[in-house]
Amino acid sequence: MSEPVRRRVGRPSTQVLSRVRIVETALDLLDEHGEGFGMRDLARELGVRPSALYNHVENKEDVFRGIREVIAGRVSQRELECEPWDIALAAWARSYRDAFAAHPPTIALLAVMPFDPSSEVFPSYERILALLIGEGWNRADALNILVALESFILGSALDAAAAPDMLHAGDRDDVPQFAAAYEERQRRTADTGSGPADQAFATGLDLMLLGLRAQQRERAEQQSDAAGAGVSRVVAP
Repeated sequence: MSEPVRRRVGRPSTQVLSRVRIVETALDLLDEHGEGFGMRDLARELGVRPSALYNHVENKEDVFRGIREVIAGRVSQRELECEPWDIALAAWARSYRDAFAAHPPTIALLAVMPFDPSSEVFPSYERILALLIGEGWNRADALNILVALESFILGSALDAAAAPDMLHAGDRDDVPQFAAAYEERQRRTADTGSGPADQAFATGLDLMLLGLRAQQRERAEQQSDAAGAGVSRVVAP
């Protein structure tokens, strides 16, 4: 009696098409060619017919929405759950910048694309707003702080893709302060290994957090003064 034929166990010889695979392949194309690629180009890269893509994505805009979700998923949110608000925001900002700086063509594209209401980005926004509201900012101000931080982060991510010497003024002699500042920063880069874009991001993030801390202290002082004035009125003869 012959032995039964056993089915081979293992991964299939060809990858199964999925939304995740489509989106990640599109991200590779976006990095390489910019947003000029089409659905036919995407299908060719995946080795499938264009019609097969539409079983998983609606259109090219839906693919870009998926790319946003993939990159957003790489932004760390751990610190938002366990660290003080300013340390948590700093860690989130650094992770956010790194995620987008790794894919420069996505920055200008996704920065102005409306969010899908089902986006998984919103829960991270909810955590950040909860942090800020818990520290005394009202909801509208908390949202404006979030948007201001994002604007700075995305601009810094774009700056990270720029040539390190883009501000070099050459042999000009009419901007001595600028030329000296540029050379001083170059020396700092050589000494620390931190590039110009990294230095600028760190400085900007520090300034934003310093401003927020100062605003928080000022609000606390105002509330304390108001409470003290209220007590004085109550106990006055």
